[in-house]
Amino acid sequence: MVQSVHYSMDLLQDEARELVHKGVISRHQPIYVLCQYIPAREWAFVECVLENNDFLLRDRIADLLGREEWTND
Repeated sequence: MVQSVHYSMDLLQDEARELVHKGVISRHQPIYVLCQYIPAREWAFVECVLENNDFLLRDRIADLLGREEWTND
């Protein structure tokens, strides 16, 4: 049996932040690029979470991430 992940805004933001940090996606790309990294069977849930939080798929990843804390590592 395949387990389903329950997506939340926090989880989506963490996923996007990790992909940006790794350089896989850019902060300037639209949110819909995340669909390449989230299983297709989960994407409808992701879209609902985004819609419920007033995000559009064409919005930028940077909008999804919101304010980020920058540190000098």
